Amino acid sequence: MLTLTDVSVRYGFYEALTDISMKVEPGELVVLLGANGAGKSTIFRTISGLNKPTKGGIEWNGASIGGMSASKLVNAGIGHCPEGRKLFPEMSVYENLKMGSYAVRRNKKEVADTLERVYTLFPILEEKMKASAGSLSGGQQQMLAIGRAMMSRPQLLLLDEPSIGLAPLIVKQVFDVIHEINRGGTTVLLAEQNANAALKIADRGYVIEDGKIVVEGGQDELFANDEVRKAYIGA
Repeated sequence: MLTLTDVSVRYGFYEALTDISMKVEPGELVVLLGANGAGKSTIFRTISGLNKPTKGGIEWNGASIGGMSASKLVNAGIGHCPEGRKLFPEMSVYENLKMGSYAVRRNKKEVADTLERVYTLFPILEEKMKASAGSLSGGQQQMLAIGRAMMSRPQLLLLDEPSIGLAPLIVKQVFDVIHEINRGGTTVLLAEQNANAALKIADRGYVIEDGKIVVEGGQDELFANDEVRKAYIGA
């Protein structure tokens, strides 16, 4: 489905990613673990067309997409929920959600059906549909950000640090919904520092340090890896 082969990205003279190779297969939930600044967001921005690779290739459903515009990638089926949520705070919850379907220009029935699906996943968003996004709690804003990304009906959903800054109870709620989204047929690539919560719902994972993939494996392998446990799980 998605394949990165020896992808490197530079910001001026600084090489943010070096020879990144990874795969995400249809239906998987794959976690990308790493500390703040390790390169997780750069990988996501490169996949979704916001950064251009300086080396290597990216394939999506068998076609090369390296350097393709972000708007075309949304239409191709890649949804991106960025770190920090990036909501429109003065707009209502409903308006933020509608913005998620704008680029793909689906018909009114498809938009309405998708909106109903989002409200089923996050009932609080329907309750607060007329409230401004900026008035929501941190957890509610994260739900809105995920819901907005789902409005494009992505085949692959990129979720960048969805647990950051949230209380433990809200983290569990958000991860339960991410798991449900995946079980509903959406492939998920999840970037996280919260390895314990992320690995519990993941099929496989990669660990990135200083812009390089240093470990990869299945859920059980990563849980059993002493270095991963020491660095990211704390046990």
